[in-house]
Amino acid sequence: MPDGDTTRQGRTLRTARALREAGLLRDEAAAARVAERFAISVTDHVAGLIDRTDPADPIARQYIPDAAELITAPHETDDPTADGPFTPIKGVVHRYPDRALLKPLLACPVYCRFCFRREVVGPDGGLLSEAELDAALAWFERTPSVREAILTGGDPLMLSPRRLGAILARLAAVPHIDTLRIHTRVPVADPARIDAALLDALRPGKPVFIAVHANHAREFAAPAIAALGRLVDAGVPLLGQSVLLRGVNDSAQALEDLFRAMLRARISPYYLHALDAAPGTARFAVPDEQGLALLQSLRGRIPGHAIPAFVRERPAGGGKAPIGHA
Repeated sequence: MPDGDTTRQGRTLRTARALREAGLLRDEAAAARVAERFAISVTDHVAGLIDRTDPADPIARQYIPDAAELITAPHETDDPTADGPFTPIKGVVHRYPDRALLKPLLACPVYCRFCFRREVVGPDGGLLSEAELDAALAWFERTPSVREAILTGGDPLMLSPRRLGAILARLAAVPHIDTLRIHTRVPVADPARIDAALLDALRPGKPVFIAVHANHAREFAAPAIAALGRLVDAGVPLLGQSVLLRGVNDSAQALEDLFRAMLRARISPYYLHALDAAPGTARFAVPDEQGLALLQSLRGRIPGHAIPAFVRERPAGGGKAPIGHA
């Protein structure tokens, strides 16, 4: 594997050595051991957001590998959201009656150290073959209970605009599908990808919503704000998804800053997720009671529409459930 590669979006760091040479890593040997199991990828844009003088930098904590990832706690599992039992065909997860996930690929611009699919995502991409994709789309066509198709992965905006547009167009042509949704990190992790060709692909003839994953206010740097603005100006409604993470956003001020940054970017905060128990992620865990108290402390401090629902995945793949009443 090369240390890094350069594309029109900029250089991406993919090895422990590349991270060390960029001044982002102290213990290359430990990170290299982590990389044998879990993928590494840090875009040039994200690398530029990291304060190299701060050992507790909240951006670095999300993306830079740590030896603690090699310790799996007893409660952690390689499929914490139980995708497996709800997979009727490769690339599809049907957990709720009226909506289903389509996972056309398993590659991302960056690999979060807390990812709940960290056992399966990586640079190999997990791209569905043409036959597999056709079969997955045919499943949507013959399942009339599904009213919303949700593209996830991996990150669907890593697809070429041509391939993404073709997928969206075929789903939009299904009479019983009303809306399409895309879950992505791209606007804040690799904002140059939000170009005219991609915007054209997001006009399939039915409503497309984009859920943007961001966990810290500093992720909304000027290039990300511009990319998000291009999406909104193209008529795409934006929702905000975050994960409550120790050392990243587990304070009232950090959450306030994050949700206000979303509003400024014309994103509606949607979900704040409790951490899924993926292998080697325990260092990010925040007790539910603390999360509830943090959100409650924001009541009256920020607008009500800036406070997302606090949710956790139910055991055995039962879907998301609200945690208390923040």
